[in-house]
Amino acid sequence: MLTVTSVNVNGLRAAAKKGFVEWLAGTAAEVVCLQEVRAEPEQLTEGVRRPEGWFTAHAPAAAKGRAGVSLYTRREPDEVRIGFGSAEFDGSGRYIEADLPGVTVASLYLPSGEVGTERQDEKYRFMDEFLPYLRELRERSAAAGREVVVCGDWNIAHHEADLKNWRANKKNAGFLPEERAWLSRVLEEAEYVDVVRALHPDQEGPYSWWSYRGRAFDNDSGWRIDYQMASPGLAARVLKASVERAATHEERWSDHAPVTVVYGP
Repeated sequence: MLTVTSVNVNGLRAAAKKGFVEWLAGTAAEVVCLQEVRAEPEQLTEGVRRPEGWFTAHAPAAAKGRAGVSLYTRREPDEVRIGFGSAEFDGSGRYIEADLPGVTVASLYLPSGEVGTERQDEKYRFMDEFLPYLRELRERSAAAGREVVVCGDWNIAHHEADLKNWRANKKNAGFLPEERAWLSRVLEEAEYVDVVRALHPDQEGPYSWWSYRGRAFDNDSGWRIDYQMASPGLAARVLKASVERAATHEERWSDHAPVTVVYGP
């Protein structure tokens, strides 16, 4: 059994003050993948940087206060790697992976983009470099008899069922045709499985991000942009998957909710 949780914390220092520490103490996950940490390790308290009972690996961005990904694992990884061999992005706090027995687990924070700006160009450059790496990672792992799961904030809603107001967002970053087509290539060409969608094929959502503006959370007007993309062998072992949506707006410690998947033996 392996339970993996992925969550964009929207700033780990802020999340730690609002409930992340308590959530981590209560989770049954063996692996927790964090995105948008937005802190250097030394800026975190000891109880957040290296909580008791966890091994942690942090990949902050060179740009202070931006991006950043981390991995928390119950057992010490055999190896940790930061980046995916990209001259542009390996220092940007966007990707970290760790080898555990039989499985490689990664935390990804794909750029969000914004139509008509350099941020969208950056997003496309990242996508262009990352897709071949995803394919290579899965193939290399399969050759070694290992499975893979790439968890994180992919910042793309794949289908209409993955965001509440899809009609109003057809020309916005995160739901552009070329972004959605790229995510299809992750599934079809790189041969990964979106395990939450595979388990809930006909469901609207379950959404994992809600804007802090208006009453998006109360109305469940969200986006499903946080995914666990697994190799086929691991995906076939999924027992259950859920989004840990807070009971109330006030109990949220991020604008995202944890996405948790239980993989069987």
